[in-house]
Amino acid sequence: MRRVVSLFLPDLAIERLRRLERSASRQPERPVLELPVDDDPGACSVPRGGGWRPGARWAREGLRSRADVETQIAALPTHAQPPMRELGRRSEAASHPYKTVITGHPTPKASPLDIKSNGFPPLALIGKAGRREEVVAACEGARALGIHLGMAATHARALVSDLDFRPAEPEADAALLDRLALFAVRRWSPIAAVTPADGLWIDLAGCAHLHGGEERFCRRLIAFCRRAGFTARVAVADTAGAAHALARFGRSELTRVEPGATASAISPLPIVALRLAPSAISAAKRFGFETVADLLPVARGPLARRLGLPAITRLDQALGAVAEPITPREDAEVPMVERRLLEPIGTAEAIEQVMGDLLNDLAQVLQARGLGARALRLTALRVDGTEQVVGVGTSRPTREVSHLLRLLKLRIERIDPGMGLEQFWLVAPHTEPLDAVDLGAVLAGEALVRDPARLVDVIAGRIGGYAVYRLAPVESHVPERAVTRSDPVEMPGSWPAWKRPIRLFARPEPLARVIALMPDQPPRRFEWRGKTYKIVAGDGPERVHGEWWRRDAEVWAVRDYYRVEDDAGGRYWVFRRGDGFEEETGDLSWWMHGVFG
Repeated sequence: MRRVVSLFLPDLAIERLRRLERSASRQPERPVLELPVDDDPGACSVPRGGGWRPGARWAREGLRSRADVETQIAALPTHAQPPMRELGRRSEAASHPYKTVITGHPTPKASPLDIKSNGFPPLALIGKAGRREEVVAACEGARALGIHLGMAATHARALVSDLDFRPAEPEADAALLDRLALFAVRRWSPIAAVTPADGLWIDLAGCAHLHGGEERFCRRLIAFCRRAGFTARVAVADTAGAAHALARFGRSELTRVEPGATASAISPLPIVALRLAPSAISAAKRFGFETVADLLPVARGPLARRLGLPAITRLDQALGAVAEPITPREDAEVPMVERRLLEPIGTAEAIEQVMGDLLNDLAQVLQARGLGARALRLTALRVDGTEQVVGVGTSRPTREVSHLLRLLKLRIERIDPGMGLEQFWLVAPHTEPLDAVDLGAVLAGEALVRDPARLVDVIAGRIGGYAVYRLAPVESHVPERAVTRSDPVEMPGSWPAWKRPIRLFARPEPLARVIALMPDQPPRRFEWRGKTYKIVAGDGPERVHGEWWRRDAEVWAVRDYYRVEDDAGGRYWVFRRGDGFEEETGDLSWWMHGVFG
């Protein structure tokens, strides 16, 4: 099910300028000049070195008790008694020198421009709307002074003459949103697009679990915007229109609509939330439509005659009745080439010709960037508007046209041309640096080991990449853990000198009715897969202990392996659990683990 996240940045233009101002105001801290401390106070009663609470010197000389000090102070005339702060008491604070009220003069009132938003003075941005200039953005402090969006610039300047008015920069705001969309495509979801002028759409279908769920992703998105200095509101819904409306007119900064509850979620929202044209909004007010809930019970025909067909389309898009595709932001760094055809094509030969032309163009792009393709994705657009997508991968980075064309030709049979294909895109989503090839050894006539990458690519293109692999050794004594799958192009490491069967079972198979002399003799007879085997020769045992660091059950586990041969010439690799003495080492059951050549 489709789930769309709408990110709304209500104060994008203002906060972008604030962010630039903060970056410009950051200067390296200057070293503080530290003066030497003079421990000799001289005639001052307070030493500059600190270490005790200041007080009058006469109160510290000769008189030790508090009662004696108070008695002497009471004996003095009223005008000669020292203030309490001179005695070192904290119950009476000194008056602030800058807050002293001068009698006889009225206290000046704070200016409206003293209102600050996040430590900055109020700011409003002026932009052109047709032939007149009007306020297109205002901070919280400016709105508190009576400035609102859509107000004429002359009216705003007359209302608050000292307000900081600046010209709007819509191109810079759009560039910031474009960078944010590109960041979203690379980090969050492959489908992300810019909404008109104030936010993003992010399609979370199929990738919400990668971020810990929808709600956690939205909270992390809000925290990300807050760290960058932007106020954000986020909404998640089944449709892009509903998410767009809830992000801008919802009650909280995070709104998450459960799947299937879109209609009830957008019902209390105003008509403006549907992104209607101004004429449709005026018509809705004349007919008494105030919320989306007022439109839902009205028949589509009469409603279209009153508000217009585009308004009905917006309503159906928000409800999910009409599809509203999100055109994702393409990553410009991903190499891509395109071909538009004069006439639709549908034959395999024509498709192969287009593939060759696209690969030639893509090879030039990759060569200019010094890259080689590890994956290619071909998209063909049919006449009916649907797309056909095929992809191939390579073991090593390459830009050789003949090799890549051979891989793409294997995918032609998966393309359904329908009534015809009229447009093609070829993208290299995964690339790696590719330098020049050293041909010195070839020119010198030295024998070189052939690179199996081309053969691996062709075989993987036919049977699938999961079916082509190499076996590589692993440092483990347990046989089933000593082998793993690795890249078919890379050479595996050296193998140990242990004798192991050609065919090693992934899981050992149990043996029945085993006859063997305890404790160290190989079996003389056993049944495996319903057949009885009589052993004529055997070698062993080879004792393998369990890997105690993996789990507790292998602390005392023991296996005794034997190479045996039956009367028909078959050679097998069997083992017994346990050493035959201690019960903790195993239950003495016999198992088949492999077959020799």
